[in-house]
Amino acid sequence: MGHAKLPRKSTHIDMTAMCDVAFLLLTFFMLATKFKPEEPVVVKTPSSISSIQLPDKDIMLLTVDTKGRIFFAIDNKVNRKALIEDINAVKSLNLSETEKNAFAIDASIGIPLNQLKSYLAAPPQQHSALEASAPGIPADTNALAPNNELADWIKSARNSNPKLRICIKADGDASYPSVSKIIKTLEGWKIFKFNLITNLKAIPPGTAAFTEANAGVKP
Repeated sequence: MGHAKLPRKSTHIDMTAMCDVAFLLLTFFMLATKFKPEEPVVVKTPSSISSIQLPDKDIMLLTVDTKGRIFFAIDNKVNRKALIEDINAVKSLNLSETEKNAFAIDASIGIPLNQLKSYLAAPPQQHSALEASAPGIPADTNALAPNNELADWIKSARNSNPKLRICIKADGDASYPSVSKIIKTLEGWKIFKFNLITNLKAIPPGTAAFTEANAGVKP
């Protein structure tokens, strides 16, 4: 008995739903992505063989440029708002809510406290120009020195978020005394654990670090 042959038809897949999902995902990632804030100065960090990964949140970043200027920054808008509330109360800066909100959305600060109010009152588009000519945050090797405003920023930041992890990003051509002021200030507040940001380079062959890194690796 013969079998009836079904007519062959070309396979057709409706891609409309898949395209809709793809565009929805693309839109979600575009809206949810947090772009890295622009840094106030360009810093060329020295190289090292350390491969320790930096933390990705709750970071206090202390930047030192070639001129020895110190810039202070912490991540997270909520952390910055808590910080400015604390230092405004401690230093009696009389900042308005608008100025506090301006600080909360800013990336970093590198000016003395007596210039902070006028800086935050300026339009956001002028901040880049002001930061370019900023003198940096005043610092000293003594955490209790009256002119050591970096110590005030660090103390208020730790008060607002004790989980902050400290990273020092110094230019390779920055003078040692500038970096020493940061380290001595941290020591003054009994902070002995922090990260130094460097560029990763290959481990030189023949060194103890090379031998340790290649221990157990067959040639």
